[in-house]
Formats: sequence, C-alpha cells, structure tokens
Amino acid sequence: MHWRLIFVPVIALLLLSAVIPASSQVAESATEGRLPLTLGAGVSDYFIDWGHARTMIGITAWADWRFKHMPGYLRGLGVEIEGHHIAYKVPEEIGKMKQDSGLGGVIYQYRHYDHVQPYAKGLGGFGGISFENKRDPLYTHDTRTIFALGGGADIHVWNKVSIRADYEYQWWRQLFGPHDLNPNGFTIGGVYDFGRRP
Repeated sequence: MHWRLIFVPVIALLLLSAVIPASSQVAESATEGRLPLTLGAGVSDYFIDWGHARTMIGITAWADWRFKHMPGYLRGLGVEIEGHHIAYKVPEEIGKMKQDSGLGGVIYQYRHYDHVQPYAKGLGGFGGISFENKRDPLYTHDTRTIFALGGGADIHVWNKVSIRADYEYQWWRQLFGPHDLNPNGFTIGGVYDFGRRP
C-alpha cells in the first residue's frame, strides 16, 4: 500500500525533471514583468489516509514569490506559502474529520514556456487534525510538524490568469505511535500572476 502512495509523486518528479532541461520555445523576456508574485486558490480532493480509500474535499490557497535577478538556470526559483482546509464530504463511517495545514518552502517553476509552466516544490509547516474518538472523548485533536513534496503546472488562460493543477504528498510523522499519516491529493484552481506580461 505504501509503495503506491510514494509511486505517484516520484513519477511526477521524474516527468518534471525531463521537462526542465528542454530549451525550445523560449519566451522568458516576453512573459516576466516587474512583480514576481502569484496568488491563487482552488478546490482540493484529498485521500486523507484515515482508514481504507477515503477521500475528502477542501479548499487551498497559496502565494508564490520568485527571486529576481537569478542566473538563467535558476530563473523561476522562489518561495511558496500555502494553506489547506480539508473538511468537506466527510465519509459517514468516520464521523467528524478535519485536516488543516499551513506550509512554506521552496518552489521552482520552469517559466520558459508561454502557455504551460511546470513546477516542483518542497514545503514544511504545521498540520492540525480533528477527529471523532469514541474511546477517549477528550482526545479529538492533534497537531504535528509536517513536510510535503509536490508539483504541477500553471496553464495560461487569459492575460495574467492561469489554471493551476497541483499534486501534493504530505508526511505527518508518528501521529499515532509509530505510524505516519500521509494525506495526499490534487488541487485545481485559478492563479493571478502579477509578474506575467500581458
């Protein structure tokens, strides 16, 4: 079971690493403006790793800041902060459930293509989980330091607006004894790129 949860992000990173060295259709000077900021929000569909094959819906918001004046091969390197609120479409058999996280870290977006800009990210932060506990009604919430790897792409739609397709895999270390919790899933949303030239 665990090998399947790791297989998808590894394949995504391998595909992204194959795209990054490509150098055709360079449009860097035409797509970068002055403010290297991207803001966005979307709807997330997450496997919550609580029992067998359970998914929930949530909302995600993020902000990316790219470093300016970087050498060509590092152009697109920046930082990202993001927040997840996974609390909707709770499966009936698990009762109450909510997973919230706030993360920050490094993102690299390959910005040499005009219409599709793939990226990879590594983040760390804090996560909180609320759950139903019939054995101990006083223990229904826990928090952890968490880590995440992810990737995806921004697909240009119009002017400074793009659609973001994102996959993220999280590690909540030793949440219940020696066991890790590994929520992971996809987010589809809209982004506004202040640095993109119209």
